[in-house]
Amino acid sequence: MFEGGLAGCTGGAHQEAAPLPSRSDLRQMLATKSVENIQFLPFLTTDVNNLSWLGYGCLKQDWTLITVNVVGAALQTLYILAYLYYSPAKRPVLLQSLLLLAVLAAGYSYFTLLIGDAQTRLARLGLFCSVFTISMYLSPLADLAKIVRSKSTRCLSFPLTVTTFLASTSWTLYGLQLRDLYIMVPNMPGVVTSVLRFWLFWRYPPGQERPYRPLHA
Repeated sequence: MFEGGLAGCTGGAHQEAAPLPSRSDLRQMLATKSVENIQFLPFLTTDVNNLSWLGYGCLKQDWTLITVNVVGAALQTLYILAYLYYSPAKRPVLLQSLLLLAVLAAGYSYFTLLIGDAQTRLARLGLFCSVFTISMYLSPLADLAKIVRSKSTRCLSFPLTVTTFLASTSWTLYGLQLRDLYIMVPNMPGVVTSVLRFWLFWRYPPGQERPYRPLHA
């Protein structure tokens, strides 16, 4: 399945919110042995997204979804463990991590114990994954509005924009090939927001202002 392989190769960012900043965050934590200026919540939400799509892939028996999200979930778990190790305030991090585990356990119980029909389970899990992914793609819109007001794209990452565009486009085509709206529809906002970012780069080329931390996708 060529399209599936293409999506798997270019779409590692599909279920990962801002994969490039996550890797740079990990490098920063390892280099500075500190979590200063690094947010913990995106790691948790991205892990939930990866694990949700992993469950959908297992129900659908789609090895492209399974492979990509196994890798994504493993990376996000590594980020969470590194954050926990270097964080001076471990109690809030542990509480949030335990809350994540409780949410996952509740979700697993709901989809496996309370929904007996396999097709209904697949449809409801697909709907949850779609809504969650759309919310993650659209979450930076407020930041994009700030860019328009400031007329500066210094806080945008061009490589991340390219990666998001390729990933969301690949998964949109993959969902179209499978005729799976749960895969296709949530990735279309990623294409739209990426095109909007390209336009912002063209309209407001990076200047010489003070550097900003890259925005998450």
